Amino acid sequence: MYFTPFIQSLISLLYGFKYIAIFIGAVIEGPVLMITCGFLIHTKFLDLIPTFVALALGDLFADIVWYHIGYYFAEPILKKHGHILNFTPEIFERSKKLFQKYHERILFFSKITIGLGISIATLMTAGATKISLKKYILLNGAGEIILISIMLTIGYFFGEAYYSVSDKFKLTFAILGICIPVTFIYFLTKYLKKKIANI
Repeated sequence: MYFTPFIQSLISLLYGFKYIAIFIGAVIEGPVLMITCGFLIHTKFLDLIPTFVALALGDLFADIVWYHIGYYFAEPILKKHGHILNFTPEIFERSKKLFQKYHERILFFSKITIGLGISIATLMTAGATKISLKKYILLNGAGEIILISIMLTIGYFFGEAYYSVSDKFKLTFAILGICIPVTFIYFLTKYLKKKIANI
């Protein structure tokens, strides 16, 4: 009981910094956090506008970091560690050629589709091809507005469905609600990466 006031103060403090935490989380892992935030908006734990802004700024900040890494270090990194990112030097060279022609469409649709499984490499390639940072930010920003809207909506309606399910089925519903989208995205990105490799 002695620690109760301290714990309550700590919870209040953390609650006050929740949007900063969302910003930091979006830098590390955007899409999963976006869906979770949609769920928390449904529960009234989060408010829509500050959540949206925190997610957008965090995700865009991460994009800018990867752009600069690509701008200065992409080629040596991908030559040594490209296999870790599922992005070989051969795919990198093809991507550079595609970027020179179609960088507007690639960046915009890559953001909306969560990078087709190679989002980090795509962002690094954008930096490596030295496209305008201003254009890069505008294209990614436009894509992020759509992506965040979609992900928050999915999370929000998942929350609505979750609370309409009987208590004894809530755990099963939650597990299936996570496993089915993750499995779908995994196989979709695997298929799309094969398509990209054959371009």
